[in-house]
Amino acid sequence: MHYVFGPVTSRRLGRSLGIDPVPLKTCNWNCVYCQLGRSVPMCHNREEFVPREAILTQVEHALAAAPEGSIDWITFVGSGEPTLHSGLGWLIRGVRSLTDLPLAVITNGSLLTDPTVREELSAADAVLPSIDAGTPAAFWRINRPWPSLTFEAHISGLIQFRAQFTAKLWAEVMLVDGMNDSESELRALRQVLESIHPDQVSVLSPIRAPAEAWVRCASSQSLARAQTVLGAVAQAPPAGPAAWSLLSDNDLCDAILSLVTRHPMAEDELLSISGSNGPPRVLAALRRLESEALIRTIVRPERTTWCNAAARYSDTSAPGDGPSVDSPRAAVPKPDEAD
Repeated sequence: MHYVFGPVTSRRLGRSLGIDPVPLKTCNWNCVYCQLGRSVPMCHNREEFVPREAILTQVEHALAAAPEGSIDWITFVGSGEPTLHSGLGWLIRGVRSLTDLPLAVITNGSLLTDPTVREELSAADAVLPSIDAGTPAAFWRINRPWPSLTFEAHISGLIQFRAQFTAKLWAEVMLVDGMNDSESELRALRQVLESIHPDQVSVLSPIRAPAEAWVRCASSQSLARAQTVLGAVAQAPPAGPAAWSLLSDNDLCDAILSLVTRHPMAEDELLSISGSNGPPRVLAALRRLESEALIRTIVRPERTTWCNAAARYSDTSAPGDGPSVDSPRAAVPKPDEAD
């Protein structure tokens, strides 16, 4: 199993070597826009899902194999929520011992209410938390968290973390058409962001296949309005060309599976970043992985995307907890299942 992937280009972090410490789709949120599909079942307890030593060994090997200057950042970005791995602090310290490259953690920020998690993430050079809502109602509609995770606690945890974190705090706002892109929702979100004081706010829109089929990208007008309302720190990162490296002919299938598990991609994207392997070899690898039921496509109006075959997406065209192609009504835990 590959726990390290890439490097791939990031709109915010350049060429990023990814570290994935949790299995697909281990998360305590069930965001309607998530490109990795639904969280089925949801998970809220921290565990050592993957042996920390195995992860660190793979990081060491990847760094040794990487050409000089080919990596800009080391990024913990899971097939779910990376802070759910109980050894995350140990892993951050371990990676620090291997390289001087800057280290980032992409997180939903839900566990920053825990002083231990705040201390662990304080060792990073950048933390990128999700802040998609300025009101409890929008939070529940968009992020669909574990029932005990309240909006108020989420924001409180972020405020406490900011108070002790002296490095870069780059908030990420996913703008969803008709859910958090109105003037009133954006003004409420601005108040929340002003209480947290992030260094930067990236305003994004779900351009990849979302977990729920009815989710639509925010319009260009909504994105422009968000940048205006949210203030000077808000920006829409440019969609730069994709990049993909550290692949050889021998591990092409493994590399594609590892990549689309964490970063679902359209076929033309995969072909455009095929490098020395060439489009015919990439196409052959895709067909082989598909025949072995390891990957599949998700069809959305905007694009068709390759993803891990185990990922779960809704096939309904209207909001609500409608039937899923994989697991009807299994996406959100009942209140009595919360801890």
